[in-house]
Amino acid sequence: MQKVFTSWSGGKDSCYACYQAIQSGLDVRYLVNMMDEKGEWSWVHRFPVDVLKQQSEATGIPLVHSPSTMPTYEDDFKKVILELKKDDIEGGVFGDIDLDEHREWVERICSLSGVTAHLPLWGLSQDEILRDFIGLGFEAVIVAHNEKYFGEEWLERKVDMDFLAHLAELAKETDITPCGEAGEYHTLVIDGPIFDRRIEILETENRYNNGYWFLEIQKSKLRDK
Repeated sequence: MQKVFTSWSGGKDSCYACYQAIQSGLDVRYLVNMMDEKGEWSWVHRFPVDVLKQQSEATGIPLVHSPSTMPTYEDDFKKVILELKKDDIEGGVFGDIDLDEHREWVERICSLSGVTAHLPLWGLSQDEILRDFIGLGFEAVIVAHNEKYFGEEWLERKVDMDFLAHLAELAKETDITPCGEAGEYHTLVIDGPIFDRRIEILETENRYNNGYWFLEIQKSKLRDK
């Protein structure tokens, strides 16, 4: 059984990829997340480190988080992998679906670091990924989105069948992709079949920056299911 890490954003795609990796027999030993320069907020999704730690505790998979900057991101990621190799980590799991430049980056970084890249979602139907994600009992909420597709009121809305229906209507008029693979929206997973406990969001603040709405989570806690 190959020991691997999951590149963990905290969102639905990385979580579902982690689940699929476990189901396929891979031994997921770590969740890896790259943080901002101060190590306080995650890249892209902008989660506070406490939320990521809660996900780690809920899944029982240790979190490895490392500060980084845009210019040093690639080198910092490789350094994390090289450290994990000391614990016999042989591969990395990534939630990319169909963007060739993402796959090329992942495979190059893994090759340079001497580990195997696993992309269990690659080439799958985005619509089917979402349906399976929901059907398995995962719960996720929207934490960031492009104002081109969603208004502020969509922040903290659940990714459920009603959301899928809304996506289908949006797709008739826009270029949105079902999983938001091009950055149309981002999510936070708060529960699911690999979670022993669920995350309860207690305090938030909506923020707007450069065409995007963000749900800044200021307080959350784990609770029993």
